[in-house]
Amino acid sequence: MSKYVIGDIHGGFKALLQVLKKVAIENEDQLIFLGDYVDGWSESPQVIDFLIDLNKKYNCIFLRGNHDALLCDYLKNGNYTEEWFIHGGKSTLDAYKTLDSVTITQHIQFLENLKDYHLDNFNRLFIHAGFTNIKGIEFEYFKPLFYWDRTLWELALAFDNNLKVSDNNYPNRLKLYNEIYIGHTPVTRINKTIPVNKACIWNLDTGAAFSGPLTIMNIDTKEFWQSDPLPQLYPNENGRN
Repeated sequence: MSKYVIGDIHGGFKALLQVLKKVAIENEDQLIFLGDYVDGWSESPQVIDFLIDLNKKYNCIFLRGNHDALLCDYLKNGNYTEEWFIHGGKSTLDAYKTLDSVTITQHIQFLENLKDYHLDNFNRLFIHAGFTNIKGIEFEYFKPLFYWDRTLWELALAFDNNLKVSDNNYPNRLKLYNEIYIGHTPVTRINKTIPVNKACIWNLDTGAAFSGPLTIMNIDTKEFWQSDPLPQLYPNENGRN
C-alpha cells in the first residue's frame, strides 16, 4: 500500500485531475488531502463533487483548511467577510449560486466532516496549517489554529540545522512528530514551486491558488508529481492573484 499527500487545490479541478492521472493509484492506497479545496479558481464545487465520489473508491482522508471552514460557515449561515471575498471567496460564491439545494446540502456534510488533523502509525502528522502548543495537537487550546496557524512553518524556516535534539533551545514543537505535512502557506513566498522540507516539516502548498502547480507526493519515497501551473489551466481567470 502506498500513501500519497495532496496539497492545497483552491478550486483547481483541472489540476486535480492532472495530478491524479500521473500517479498509478491502486485500490488499497491512501490519499491524504491537506485542505483548502475551494477559493481561487472557478471550479470549487466540481472539486468537492469529485472528492465525494473519490472517497467511495479509495481510502481518503480529508483535512480541513481555513477556506473550507469559511465556505462551510457561508453555506450554513450566510456569513462571509470582505477579506474572504477578496481572497478567493468571490469565485466560490459565484459558483455556488448555480447549484441546487441537494448538492449544497451534500457539500455542507462533506465540509462538516473534514478532520482537523491526521496522525498515522509512524508518528507522522498531517495538518493544514499547524499548531502552537508545545505539547502537541492534543493540547491545542484553540482548535481553529489547526487550519489558521502560520507560526509552525515560520519556525521551520528559521530553524538552525546545527541544533541537536538534546540542545536546550531545540524547538519543542519539532521534537513531537517524526514528520509533519502541511499546506496553507504557499512555498512560492520563498520562490519555490516544489515541496519544501525544513526540519521535520514538509510543505505541500506549491502555490496552486496563485501561479504555481498542484502537487501530489508519495509519503514514503518522497517522489512527487505536479500539474501545469494553474494560470495555464485557467487562462481567462486570475485565481487569487
